Amino acid sequence: MRPINKKLLTAGLAGATLLAATSAHSVTIGTFDNTTVKIGGYIKLDTMFSNFSEGPVGTGIGRDFYVPSITPVSSAATSNENTYFDMHARQTRIHLGTDSKVGEHKLKSYFELDFMATPNGDERLTNGYSPELRHAFIEYDNWLFGQTWSTFQNTASLPESVDFVGNTDAGIFIRQPQIRYTSGNFQFSIENPETTVTDGGRVIADDNELPDIVGRYNLKSDNLSLATAVLLRRLTYNTTGTGGGTIDDSESAYGISITGKYMLGKDDIRFGINTGSGMGRYIGLNVANGAIVNGNDKLEAIDSTGLFASYRHLWNKKWRSNFIYSRVDIDNNTALSGNGVTKASYSTRLNLFYSATDKLSFGGEYSHANRETENGADGNLDRLQFSAKLAF
Repeated sequence: MRPINKKLLTAGLAGATLLAATSAHSVTIGTFDNTTVKIGGYIKLDTMFSNFSEGPVGTGIGRDFYVPSITPVSSAATSNENTYFDMHARQTRIHLGTDSKVGEHKLKSYFELDFMATPNGDERLTNGYSPELRHAFIEYDNWLFGQTWSTFQNTASLPESVDFVGNTDAGIFIRQPQIRYTSGNFQFSIENPETTVTDGGRVIADDNELPDIVGRYNLKSDNLSLATAVLLRRLTYNTTGTGGGTIDDSESAYGISITGKYMLGKDDIRFGINTGSGMGRYIGLNVANGAIVNGNDKLEAIDSTGLFASYRHLWNKKWRSNFIYSRVDIDNNTALSGNGVTKASYSTRLNLFYSATDKLSFGGEYSHANRETENGADGNLDRLQFSAKLAF
């Protein structure tokens, strides 16, 4: 193995945050007072046939993209299949970025909207949806201030998928406000906390006393790029001020993430393991909560581990495919949670993309997903999805 080119790596990492957050294409509007302004984004149409083996799903984000916790389950001998056809353009997004140099300092900003997960809108007349803030941050030399991907998440390891995420079950997928400092290969951040608790049902506590803390090391050597990250959290839940509640407790939590990409010529393998206690909303789109309330009105962190891998193959300059596998396992205390909570979920995907031009692409994907609860009930989602996407 050749020695790491630290100068090249450091230069690459300096722009990693902006590149991770942006779409692949953007155009320069112009330069004003030493500030370059760029605009970009894409328009995307998604078309889906979805078959849920164990019951209806209704409306909502589970019909627009894969959310592991939404897959219905049953222990009945006969299935209750429900098939849906859906179309939407909600993943369409637009971003605006600036790049300035003030003396010896570099100053950047980035702002991005989409319509993917907003609750407002309907399919009855206009199919109009409210915009959603994805990214809004400032970069000043090595400092970042604002909302973007968590430092705990490695966007370079995300598989290419027609679906919104790709490695949904096992992947870390979260955007939030933060203050981040980058020094060479190292990144450190304090980030907006939020505790999800099982107390009868899911409770979004918003009783946080301390920020979430992330430390990360990025490594690149030859064909391998690797990110190792540690997450430290303090989960907090307080009901004493609401209707005579008796719970007022905090619990320490942590997560460890090792993710990366290995190049095989023009092909690549993307992979990762994410494990910890109390990761909650960070993994699997909050398939499990961070903690559960025990009989003594104390919090117990919930353990979980996710694994994913994908293989991307370029057939030629126009065609490419990805095979993706992703799985998460949750260690529930069933004496507290009961047997109806998610024990594990996994998904597999096979897709094919065609690039008509460097900005226009079409994709088709078959995915199979399964969710299992602690009582042995399970259910499948089989989805055939097509997309058309034009970047600008």
